[in-house]
Amino acid sequence: MTDYTPQTALITGASRGLGLALAHELARSNWQLIINARSIVTLTAVADELSQWTQVTAIAGDVADPAQQQALAEAASVLGGLDAVVNNAGILGPSPQPALLDYPVAILADVYRINVLAPLGLLQAVAPFLKAEARIINVSSDAAVTPYEGWGGYGSSKAALEQLTAVLAAENPQYRIYWVDPGDMRTQMHQAAFPGEDITDRPLPEASVPGFMALLTGNLPGGRYQARHILVGAL
Repeated sequence: MTDYTPQTALITGASRGLGLALAHELARSNWQLIINARSIVTLTAVADELSQWTQVTAIAGDVADPAQQQALAEAASVLGGLDAVVNNAGILGPSPQPALLDYPVAILADVYRINVLAPLGLLQAVAPFLKAEARIINVSSDAAVTPYEGWGGYGSSKAALEQLTAVLAAENPQYRIYWVDPGDMRTQMHQAAFPGEDITDRPLPEASVPGFMALLTGNLPGGRYQARHILVGAL
């Protein structure tokens, strides 16, 4: 008899949107999950639902908090290490988004704390528990590479995250490291970016999940990807 060891993924921002959709797909594919989000009530409900398919460890809190990062690392240790980390948690900042000359710097610092520093801090905490050839995905945005008017705060934070991830990949060739633009999605954050507008024409987050799964389970080299442009059937 051959012992089967399930793969394990850590997903931040897993209580809604893309993080939730990806957690569902991984759970159905028998991955063990460590999930994080701010709301303990919402995260517990998500964990209860996902538990019908797999083992789920839910740890609620601010992922930028070093204590939270350490708690997630300890959970990874208990489960025997990580095959994947998906840094999905992020914040938009003020809604509507202000122009840069009007942007409160203290609030912008918080956007950078969550969108840039938290992913790095988490990776530093879990580094001892990353398995050989672990996959790391930092979720980015097209606003990281396109100067949309009014998106200077969020966009520049994602640009910083992309450069950070690119250097991380250069320094750690033993892992598959990706920075991924999921595309426009019908999410709470996207609605906040366009207050009062109808965004029902945007795809649901589930439309981006196949691209993420291709990165997590396929053989694509590390680098920047647009999730919905990955030719899943060709892998």
